[in-house]
Amino acid sequence: MEQVLATVLCAERCHLGEGPTYDPRTDTAWWFDIREGLLFEAVIGTGEVRRHALGRMASALGRIDAHSQLIVAEDGLYIRTVADGTLSLYLPLEADNPATRSNDSRVHPSGTFWIGTMGRKAERGLGAIYALHRGEIVRLFPNITIPNAICFSPDGATGYFADTDDNVLYRVGLDPQTGLPRGAPEVLLRHSGVGGLDGAVVDAEGRIWNARWGSGCVDVYSPQGEHLRCISVPASQASCPAFVGEGLSRLLVTSAWQDMDAAARAADPGHGQTFLLDVGARGRAEPDVLLSI
Repeated sequence: MEQVLATVLCAERCHLGEGPTYDPRTDTAWWFDIREGLLFEAVIGTGEVRRHALGRMASALGRIDAHSQLIVAEDGLYIRTVADGTLSLYLPLEADNPATRSNDSRVHPSGTFWIGTMGRKAERGLGAIYALHRGEIVRLFPNITIPNAICFSPDGATGYFADTDDNVLYRVGLDPQTGLPRGAPEVLLRHSGVGGLDGAVVDAEGRIWNARWGSGCVDVYSPQGEHLRCISVPASQASCPAFVGEGLSRLLVTSAWQDMDAAARAADPGHGQTFLLDVGARGRAEPDVLLSI
């Protein structure tokens, strides 16, 4: 396992840290503690961190413009005003199903937002992946247990996603103009051994950076599924990466202490913290989410 310089961005321990994203225009990273209903905001250049109580479980966001964000929450999509944190419901999503919540999500280069849902107890096949496209929600892939690793090639022609329960990473051809599938998903790789495929992001060269839950690392894969690197993370339950900072050259990685007893937490000093890793790579800026044509 490769060791790189790792620093703690936020020492607060997330029950289930997830959904990091970064706005280079303000040098601000955002991520969530899903279980505790918290949104974190950090200025990378200064290290200043703020936390915002959302009043509901939420897992991801997309930037709409300089003043507003789209929050993916347990019962739907909310527009959040950055200045004061006000939330207003944009569209419900599985709001009539109390057994599910949102999970991994990411914005396609076209502005279409892919959104994952799952059972609150990870019930098999209860989740799905949807697309918010031009103001409408379309179900893309049903019967998923734990949707993760949603990310896209730099040209928008390929989408990736995983079902952590099966430890399979899929790829699917997309229309780059819409972010919608052109065919059926195919298996890119099957992970075997310790840990599970969790959140992922694609760098400027098209490589897939995947946090491996339960193994304290981020794996790097080629677009063909070749394993290129395995980078140590100072927490066993690494959950999701995002490129941040000047030149998008550092990797923010969230983590969690979910399902860890006192002994496991004591043996894992970094549990739930959020880290910055100097990985010697360059990311891409996340696109804004497009709410209408």
